[in-house]
Parts: sequence; C-alpha cells; structure tokens
Amino acid sequence: MSLQTRGSAAPPYVISAHNLTKRYGDFTAVDNISFDVPAGESFGLLGPNGAGKSTTMRMIGGVSQRSGGTLSIMGLDPEQHGPEVRAHLGVVPQQDNLDEELKVRDNLIVYGRYFGLPMSYLRSKADELLEFAQLTEKANAKVDDLSGGMKRRLTIARSLVNDPKILLLDEPTTGLDPQARHILWDRLFRLKEAGTTLILTTHYMDEAEQLCDRLVVVDKGKIMAEGSPAALIRQYSTREVLELRFGSDRNATVAGELGGIGERVETLPDRVLIYTGDGERALERVTERGLAPLTSLVRRSSLEDVFLRLTGRSLVD
Repeated sequence: MSLQTRGSAAPPYVISAHNLTKRYGDFTAVDNISFDVPAGESFGLLGPNGAGKSTTMRMIGGVSQRSGGTLSIMGLDPEQHGPEVRAHLGVVPQQDNLDEELKVRDNLIVYGRYFGLPMSYLRSKADELLEFAQLTEKANAKVDDLSGGMKRRLTIARSLVNDPKILLLDEPTTGLDPQARHILWDRLFRLKEAGTTLILTTHYMDEAEQLCDRLVVVDKGKIMAEGSPAALIRQYSTREVLELRFGSDRNATVAGELGGIGERVETLPDRVLIYTGDGERALERVTERGLAPLTSLVRRSSLEDVFLRLTGRSLVD
C-alpha cells in the first residue's frame, strides 16, 4: 500500500514530532522537542554545531532510533515503516558521499537502481537532473574533477532521483564559497516552488533567512524559539544593530559607558552591540559622549541577534 492511499485521509502534516528525545548513555542530544511541518514548507533547524540538529535529521530519516517521544513521517512511524518512508525521502548528508569511481551521470543512474527504478526511466531522469543541477556539460566527467559546489549540486541531484516528497538537507552549503552557495540556494528555491517539502539544518543565519519559511532555534538539544525568520527577529530583537569596536582590551570597559543608548547592549569579545530602532542616531549619541570607536557599522537585525538574545552567545561560538 502506498503512502498516499494508506488510511482514509492524508495526514495534516508530512512530519510531526512530539516530545522527541535521543540519548546516548547519560548524554541527551535531543531533549523533548516538538514540531509539525505541513507539505510544501521549507522548515529549518538553526543552531550551532552540537545542538542536536543532525541527530534529529537521522531520526526523521529512520536511520537512528529515538529514545522517547513520537515521530510521524507522512502518517507513518519511520522505525516501523522505514523502507516505505525512505522511498519518499531525499537525503543530502553533511558530507558528500558520491561514488568517486563513477562518472557524474552514472552516479545518478546507479543510485536510482537502489530504488529499483528501471533504466528506461533513469536515462531520461539523469539528464533532467543534470540540467537542473547545471551539470549537463560535466555528465561524463569524473567526480574528482568537480569543484566543491558542483559536487554539492550533484549530491542534491542524486537525492532527487526517486522524486521525493520530502528533502532532508543537513548543512547543505558548509564549506562552499559565496557564489556556489547562491547557486545552490537558487536550486533549492526551485524545488520549493515545485512543491517539495524542504527540511534543512544550518548554522548560517543568512541561509536560514533566505531559505526557511519557518524554523526552530535549537541549542543544547532544546528548542528555544519557533517562527518565521521575520517574526523571530521582530520578537527578540530591534530593527537595527549598531556594531562598535573599541579594541579587544577596551570593549568591555567602554560598554559600561553606553547605558541608555538603545534598548540594550551586548558585549562580545571583539565588539559591542547596541540594539536600537535607529542605528545612526545611536552612533551620534555615542560620539556625543566623547567615545571614539575604531570601527562602527549600522545593520539590520538578523537571526544571529535572535540566537544571542536567547542563549547569551553567538551561533559561531
């Protein structure tokens, strides 16, 4: 029985996790988290390395058993219906695991055979995916000859060979240069527009803001906040941030002289942040007090500021 026909009605969410927990001995990697993802949404787990994001993805993919809670993928428990669930998932791991012995096009065809797909289908599907990934001209190249961005696009193309309804992307752009990241973002936008549900983990705030309709901020295995990027920024930060650098030996001292400028002040090892609705006016008030920062920058608030407010530390700590 297919996922579409099992039961009398389609589930309201394609992924539903409630009190999901994963322990390794005395260490709790995922600590009682809950979230629901409707079809077609781009849903993110934002947090630093070690926050429990990848562990959550492995439980969704059915390759790691949970220690507690419930998990449903398209109405099915991945631990009880693993093969059936995985047939409708595309998985892009943190590290590319392409077959270096095969040419680019053959990586797609051989992977498709694991799903029992016929060659008559895979020949045309491989060409379609190579075009989608902008790799048509590299079809007969060795994988070793591809750049990092090309390998990442090939890994994503390979994950689409079975037309998955849900695509799991674990840190999809780690290690890529800015141009390669933007090309990859464009490919993911196209998948979302086509109706594919995207589940991604990232510790890049700009990536989460670009790609996610909604996300959870995760730290030490717990969900700290949930919402759209814009809603989280409105809730936990100000419209603008003034970044000041006075020198690593003076930042903490000078921060004590900034009281009353903006809504709050955060002191980091390399800079002082003033949260305010008007960054330029805040900078004027700093100079009016006779303080002369080495550098100053006014910017819009980001998810980095949300994470700092929720946890007291930076995403890149």
